[in-house]
Amino acid sequence: MSAGLVISAPASGVGKTTLTLALARAWRNRGLNVQCFKSGPDYIDPAFHAAATGRASVNVDSWAMGREAIAHLVSRGADADIVLAEGSMGLFDGVAGRGVSGTGATADIAEMLGWPVLLVIDPSGQAQTAAAIAAGLRDYRAGVRLAGVVLNRVASPRHEDLVRRALNDAGIAVFGALPRHAEISLPKRHLGLVQAEEQAEIGKLIDEAARFVAEHVDLDAVLRSAASWLPQPAANGMNVTPPGQRIALARDAAFSFIYPHMLETWRAAGAEISTFSPLADEAPDASADVCWLPGGYPELHAGTIAANARFRSGLRAFADTRPVHGECGGYMVLGTALTDADGIRHEMTGLLGLETSFAKRRMHLGYRLAALAAPMPGHQVGARLRGHEFHYSTIVAQPDTPLAVVQDATGAVIAETGSRRGRATGTFFHLIAEDR
Repeated sequence: MSAGLVISAPASGVGKTTLTLALARAWRNRGLNVQCFKSGPDYIDPAFHAAATGRASVNVDSWAMGREAIAHLVSRGADADIVLAEGSMGLFDGVAGRGVSGTGATADIAEMLGWPVLLVIDPSGQAQTAAAIAAGLRDYRAGVRLAGVVLNRVASPRHEDLVRRALNDAGIAVFGALPRHAEISLPKRHLGLVQAEEQAEIGKLIDEAARFVAEHVDLDAVLRSAASWLPQPAANGMNVTPPGQRIALARDAAFSFIYPHMLETWRAAGAEISTFSPLADEAPDASADVCWLPGGYPELHAGTIAANARFRSGLRAFADTRPVHGECGGYMVLGTALTDADGIRHEMTGLLGLETSFAKRRMHLGYRLAALAAPMPGHQVGARLRGHEFHYSTIVAQPDTPLAVVQDATGAVIAETGSRRGRATGTFFHLIAEDR
């Protein structure tokens, strides 16, 4: 039987990811099997989880996925000693409108699975008020149980004592307190964390975090606070159809943002995936019947992509006879041109008329529900696709046929409709699941 625990916080940027990685590695170093998950639409943290545990991590999302799909994904932790679900944003933060099984809040997953919540609290600039915040989170929603807290970025022993006393008075367990320790901070980029595969020292960084946390947190007490959990068998309710039998998937530092459950679901349905690197000037596999370009950071590599003639010509030749689809960054590369942060315009593949600019930065963020007005690989006209959009690039031109009517989580129609030209299609949202 496994034990389950949700790691959350009052807000983003408090230290959830660092604590999750540290606990996972510390317990793994003790010989335990640790399985991680990520609550919400984040394609970076699961790679860090895998680096810490040696086991693949996937996303669970109450706005885009049904209970059966979540139960199916989480069941991979059945053979683990401890299962950690890392939250996103604050514990109760979701969207205003309910999705398939919830609002996307971490609390939905905690209540659904029956796992208690380990809160990471940053008491910087406060003392007893930190206890009031923790107590408020504990009491906010019936069905969500608080295991206790770990304090992060504590300024001094006196500061720690004040916060501990207040939490004890509120009946909230304190499992440990972490003093400020810059060496274990994870580097940032404009879309969030730098990817795990970009960091040669990731193993050492996680080991240092595990050592540091083991010195300051009662690992045994945290483990005891987790809920005993025996997963129930559940059918795969992901509702994701492979875009083809043999998929040529762009995969390198510029094209890596695809949800792990998508690839697993494609393979489980019998699809074969062959990867190629546009940055290495590789063309898609000529034997594939569809090409998929995920998102990533093409704006950081626009000059290289523009100069890689073999990739560009090979992709164009592929699109003459077979479908090509791009998500977010992949969509931008399918377009005519991309202007980088320095204002330099780079020619892209020209399969779509889309032109984008990263010099004109504006954040586009949120869940998306798209009703397809034209087919795309794996999905027919009228299909309702659930996904998530997060980028800073802006559209300069989009002359092609809109691919879908796209709404945000409130039901408001948005301008980023995706587009279609010939056999090429693209969207700014990353696909999570299809409504059935």
